[in-house]
Amino acid sequence: MLRDFPRLFLQHTAATRRHLAPELLLRLITPACPLWAAPVDRSPFADPYWGFFWPGGQAAARYMLDNRATVFGRRVLDVGCGCGAGAIAAALMGATKAVANDIDPYAVLATKINAELNKCTVETSTEDYIGTACDDFDTILIGDMFYDEDFAKLLFEWLSKLAAKDKMVLIGDPGRHGLTSRRRSQLQQLARYELPAHCREENHGFTEAAVWRLTSPTT
Repeated sequence: MLRDFPRLFLQHTAATRRHLAPELLLRLITPACPLWAAPVDRSPFADPYWGFFWPGGQAAARYMLDNRATVFGRRVLDVGCGCGAGAIAAALMGATKAVANDIDPYAVLATKINAELNKCTVETSTEDYIGTACDDFDTILIGDMFYDEDFAKLLFEWLSKLAAKDKMVLIGDPGRHGLTSRRRSQLQQLARYELPAHCREENHGFTEAAVWRLTSPTT
């Protein structure tokens, strides 16, 4: 399957700029693609989440594109990269190192194709970084990963330890239930974006997405 992935990916996605960061050309599963409405048993992929540009990721990419100094000259790790847009935006804005990380090898392959589309250099990794010290990075980027309370607890504890070591932790999120009010109280909101109508329809009615910086070492 990995060998056939590039062909299948190109077959079942479309190149689009219809998102909050139109500077990025990304191959995504759009409403124009048959796979968008295909039943699970007719999909060649088990869970093609990397074929979508989720709203938190859109907000994070928009923020970096508008605020180049956030990542310029820094070493950026995009954890749970999905389609790779976060790492691509960081690379385009002058990060000295941009690593798109996802434990799903298909996400990494999708990222490589999207990086080529945007003519930028992005490293990729399938290593599980959660819980590690991330010594090789200055900035940790997280998008749309607070979807489950148990995982959110694990994730936030890890990110808090990284923030305590003066690493920049940026979180893009549209209001998922794992980013509780208690956790948000430890974050600094950097930006908030209204999602366009089509994005609201595609993302279960989320109307906004915000970018946060983790500033407190406590959980």
